[in-house]
Amino acid sequence: MTMSGDSRTRVGGGAAELVLMWGGFPPLGAGAGWLLAAGAGWIAGLPWVPWKGLFEAVSRLPQPQVGLGAAAVGVVVGVLLAGAGTAERLTVTVDRERVALRRDGKQQEIPRQQVRVVLVDGGDLVLLDGDGGELLRERSELNRDRLRAAFRAHGWPWAEEDPHRGAYRLWVPDLPGLPAGADALLRARERALERDRRDDARKLRRELGRLGVVVRDEERRQYWRLTGRAVLPTADRPTPTGPEPDRR
Repeated sequence: MTMSGDSRTRVGGGAAELVLMWGGFPPLGAGAGWLLAAGAGWIAGLPWVPWKGLFEAVSRLPQPQVGLGAAAVGVVVGVLLAGAGTAERLTVTVDRERVALRRDGKQQEIPRQQVRVVLVDGGDLVLLDGDGGELLRERSELNRDRLRAAFRAHGWPWAEEDPHRGAYRLWVPDLPGLPAGADALLRARERALERDRRDDARKLRRELGRLGVVVRDEERRQYWRLTGRAVLPTADRPTPTGPEPDRR
């Protein structure tokens, strides 16, 4: 965690993480490539190994040229993995007026005045508004203590757990009590989760948020709750209670 001269606090993965990726992945890739090339003949003899023809062809190529070539390919793969890991790192920058999140070259900013609660929920950084809706839910590997310290240092309202945790209900198809169209979105999101389509699941979460539905995942099951701006069908609205009208 670093504090800049203009009173902003930045929380990122740190230099050690970069050293681990860039200093570790390319050598590991080189070693894996060399070992695969050196053991290609033995690997081709295993009855359960796919691509036997490829390993047999590699085993007939001259050494050490094929080993060096395979090591070079491994280095390239390691560099690509390190680059992807670097791009996927989340950086959070906080000051008294806004929070900025940057990942994969994209940045998102949220003003402080819109945020009622900040918390970490199951590895996700979550920002809630005054109606209980999610302004942000972003996967985060950042240290919880560092995030807590950064937000509290600038006066943000940090919570140790979701204040609406008890309001979540397990979703099952055709469950009453949801706004119109929410059930179809939850069905589509269930299919996206089953097929590991994370971008689709994220987009469907945003669509549900527009309807006033907050969804969280536990072991590939969807749990939902309503926000203060959710609009329910007439049949699902609670019946007003109070004195009977005077019809005289």
